[in-house]
Amino acid sequence: MRTKPGRKRRPPAPIDASDPRGFPVLIAEYLEHLRVRNYSPRTVMNCRVYLGYFTAWAAERGITRPAEVTKPILDRYQRWLFHHRSEQHDRPLSFRTQHVRLTPIRTFFRYLAKENHLLFNPASELALPKLEKRLPKHVLSVSEVERVLNVVDLADPLGARDRALLETLYSTGMRRSELLHLQLHDLDTERGTVIIRQGKGQKDRMVPVGARAILWIEKYLREVRPALVVAPDSGALFLTTYGEPFGPSRLTQLVGGIVRGAGIGKTGACHLFRHTMATLMLEGGADIRFIQQMLGHARLTSTEIYTQVSIRALQAIHAATHPGARLRRDAPAHDVSSEPHAIAAGDEPDDQEQRAELLARLAAEAAEEPDA
Repeated sequence: MRTKPGRKRRPPAPIDASDPRGFPVLIAEYLEHLRVRNYSPRTVMNCRVYLGYFTAWAAERGITRPAEVTKPILDRYQRWLFHHRSEQHDRPLSFRTQHVRLTPIRTFFRYLAKENHLLFNPASELALPKLEKRLPKHVLSVSEVERVLNVVDLADPLGARDRALLETLYSTGMRRSELLHLQLHDLDTERGTVIIRQGKGQKDRMVPVGARAILWIEKYLREVRPALVVAPDSGALFLTTYGEPFGPSRLTQLVGGIVRGAGIGKTGACHLFRHTMATLMLEGGADIRFIQQMLGHARLTSTEIYTQVSIRALQAIHAATHPGARLRRDAPAHDVSSEPHAIAAGDEPDDQEQRAELLARLAAEAAEEPDA
């Protein structure tokens, strides 16, 4: 919230970085606690950033130690977040952004109380904002996907790489970060599978890759990658013109540019193909349990726990319900009628609720990485 005209902002209280009970020392201890327990570097970084926002706000109000924080102070900070306007966009913070900024504060104070740095946890009853369940902003139809794929200039040697990259995103629905970390040895073209290592939540998973995507990947590996690679070979599946693995921004720039070039009136990049894969498989009749496995979602709600599905069953459902999984649109799919609960009815209230929950999860992922 901006300072009212004529009112001077209070200078922040000086923070002693060596104070063993001050924010800097205890936050550093908490971040080390997260690293030791194998939290991802991104999670640790986000906690450091969002706790930094809070400590800067607190210092302006003369608060330099966690022991000085009370429940009313945390409530005051939450109200400040609600009224605060982003300087970059000059608009209020979304409820998801407020939720993201408050969550590390709750876990930080819980840790301090557990480790006896505090006598009580002032954040134990801090209520987080209720999150909205929004659908993905854009999803492509089958014809729109084909238009995007056909934008790639195959006369350019890099066209095979770009087409293979797009087909991989479309076929597997993997996240941008997951594609960036794909290694040559993760792909099994004979079995038509790929291992996604250390996905969100530090979990590995194996997912099917459609036959069409496999053909384009093999063409890229045979004709393009050998000319791009430079010694020593990093082993990354997809390489830039400099022979290096893609970075997040460069990958988004590439995929987003191809989508815009299709002239379909929709925007997006890597997440757009993730949303599209899930939606088209849902419309094709796939059970949510199988799509959950493809996406790498641990669960759809806090009360629903799904059983693990075999890669064979997942391949069968993928081939039967994914429009881009087969070489020809009219090619016969594997008979999945014998697979228990393979095809969803789609009309039951519980099923509709689960579908909405899955799409809301996808939208939430996109909100966490708006540039992906």
